[in-house]
Amino acid sequence: MSVAYFEQKKEMRGMVFNGKGRMELQELPIPQCGPSQLQIKVQTCGICRTDLHIVTGELDRPNLPLIPGHQIVGKVTEVGSETSGFQIGDSVGVPWLGYTCGVCKYCKSGQENLCDEARFTGYHINGGFAEYTVADYRFCFHIPETFSPVYAAPLLCAGLIGYRAYSMIRSAEAIGLYGFGSAAHIVIQVARWEGKRVFAFVRPGDDKTREFAKKMGAVWADYTDEYPPEEMDASIIFAPAGELVPSALAAVAKGGTVVCGGIYMSDIPSFAYDLIWGERSIKTVANLTREDGEAFFKIAPLVPVQCEVTTFTLEQANEALIALKQGSFNGSGVIVVDQ
Repeated sequence: MSVAYFEQKKEMRGMVFNGKGRMELQELPIPQCGPSQLQIKVQTCGICRTDLHIVTGELDRPNLPLIPGHQIVGKVTEVGSETSGFQIGDSVGVPWLGYTCGVCKYCKSGQENLCDEARFTGYHINGGFAEYTVADYRFCFHIPETFSPVYAAPLLCAGLIGYRAYSMIRSAEAIGLYGFGSAAHIVIQVARWEGKRVFAFVRPGDDKTREFAKKMGAVWADYTDEYPPEEMDASIIFAPAGELVPSALAAVAKGGTVVCGGIYMSDIPSFAYDLIWGERSIKTVANLTREDGEAFFKIAPLVPVQCEVTTFTLEQANEALIALKQGSFNGSGVIVVDQ
């Protein structure tokens, strides 16, 4: 049997996606806690381009009907009988990675992010655009006390995926960031803390974001069709635009690496071999591991990472995704479900 905190109401509000391009606010049964799960009263849930790609159909085969949202922060209201390490009332975070098989060659080699049986929060598993959710306790994180629910939410995906991408090029001294949104504005804080020089690339004409990147400490910030004043050692592309890959390759020095940091990207156009010659390389980031989360949540309070946040109500979840697509805010967007 699970242990519940108090007698709860039977229904909750949630934003449900049925594959029709928009989410609908519905009254739903509160999800029941399984033996290895935590029931969580959602306080906040960050919005992500992955949510946008799901709702717009660019990421197909979601488990419908679906409650999106995979940057969840909340309080534990019930613990399953087979859980450990969590208690009722704990502040927890739920990330994109929601389940792995634990027995395949990837799981056994420390690459659980590549597990063929992996299931993802807000894609295969109902997520955090609702008043309650349940999650496998093995894939939840304790949230450091220094972070409030609003400012912790972006750390669960933008922070974790950004940190994994950054870890792939950690030896670089001069780093380019293409697409200066939620992940980039967190990564730049870690990189600067470690003494790196960061060059920011934003959409042509987006002067607001260019100035934001400078404010966050970029030594140079300009449009994606421009080149920085020096060759970079490595770059991370957070924008889902495949056409940026040849440009990024052209801007890194020999031996440099370009990391594609998104789960979705448009097609990469063909390019001349000399762009990749000189032992330049392209890498991709696929999801995250729990080890990434443990490492990042140790570093984040030391920096300390401070997110620029724009908040929305649960009812505004569709409008929040539109604002994200249009680049209407700097930093991260967060759905505030419960104050």
